[in-house]
Amino acid sequence: MSRPIVAIVGRPNVGKSTLFNALAGERISIVKDYPGVTRDRIYADVTWLNTQFTMIDTGGIEPDSKDILLTYMREQAQVAIDTADVIIFLVDVRQGLVDADFKVADILRRSGKPIVLVVNKVDNFEKFTPDVYEFYNLGIGDPVPVSAASRLGFGDMLDVVVSHFKSGNTEESEDDRPRIAIVGKPNVGKSSIVNRLLGENRVIVSDIAGTTRDAIDTPIRRNGKEYVLIDTAGLRRKSKVKEELERYSIIRTVSAVERADVVVLVIDASEGVTEQDAKIIGIAHDRGKGIIIAVNKWDLIVKNNNTVKEFQNDIREKLSFIPYAEMLFISAQTGQRLHKLFEMVEVVIQNQNLRVSTGVLNEIMTEAVALQQPPTDKGRRLRLFYITQVSVKPPTFVIFVNDKELMHFSYTRYIENKIREAFGFSGTSLKFIIRERKENA
Repeated sequence: MSRPIVAIVGRPNVGKSTLFNALAGERISIVKDYPGVTRDRIYADVTWLNTQFTMIDTGGIEPDSKDILLTYMREQAQVAIDTADVIIFLVDVRQGLVDADFKVADILRRSGKPIVLVVNKVDNFEKFTPDVYEFYNLGIGDPVPVSAASRLGFGDMLDVVVSHFKSGNTEESEDDRPRIAIVGKPNVGKSSIVNRLLGENRVIVSDIAGTTRDAIDTPIRRNGKEYVLIDTAGLRRKSKVKEELERYSIIRTVSAVERADVVVLVIDASEGVTEQDAKIIGIAHDRGKGIIIAVNKWDLIVKNNNTVKEFQNDIREKLSFIPYAEMLFISAQTGQRLHKLFEMVEVVIQNQNLRVSTGVLNEIMTEAVALQQPPTDKGRRLRLFYITQVSVKPPTFVIFVNDKELMHFSYTRYIENKIREAFGFSGTSLKFIIRERKENA
């Protein structure tokens, strides 16, 4: 089941990034004392009382600002609101209740989403409690006092947040149709691919801002099997502020990837792999999803005998953290090789669900250890006792060793490569959990 998504929303400079960083456990967002510094929406996984969710930090909402950057931030925040399951509305006890808070509250109320009103900068509960009561005037529920800087009040806040998604999405968990997320930067042809696959213009393709605002789920049948396509077409806006445009796609990607089984990253052949592509597919890799790289607009590339190989090598080099990804060169315009996409999806799904018997895994590991001795440190050698597969989607393995500290990343990767040599597992990441066991156990 996908993780619920929680967006932190509010006016600029009320402490959204400070709260986000405190909950995420590391300083991810840039925090400054003037509005508009959080240019990039950042996401992180948070666990509270065994409940996991994805948290999104947004730029501040300035409801009436004509400033181009604040206008973009407002639109980014709106995308987060549209995508979130629960919204944390953050206000500032020291600034008090201001007119802009009422306007933000109106925007949030219209979303119909559960809203948790959080009053920040309450460093002294006794001193500031009367000021917290003022925020009841917003009419969106009980205010929860916290101090993001001092990490006070988090437990009460998270209890309220988690209470809104304890029931889970039962409909989605009962739907066993494979879900395919089409992701990528804006204007690489995601909607065109969906339209070509469906054989009809179901997703609007236009240069008008906001024409494909939300991820769109569309059922599709291929080879006697039904799938669900999740299209994450980005806002198409002709603007000088290109870096802002790119950030729109990240939030949709987080949401779509959470719900997908297989993620198809669409790359523009004329551009090649960009930093934004790496960011987007990194989310899918972190989530252990099946991955296919679809190089679109291949019909526009002038080719020779080495073109495909050169492109493959370049992509593998720039996306070196996903050497297992499947790759397909397509054209949404002409339909070139698009029919192969679902064949590839089926292969990836099979590999995501592949189970290897414990006996065979231990034979592979024993042979691998014989070929390359485990590392040593200060005279102590790593010993690998046992390996077993514990789950699928992604295939997850537990290796029991004598000392976790000795199990370097490089040796884990070596074991992974040996398993891949035997079983392929193309299109899916493999997850390894290292556990210690006493040598005489």
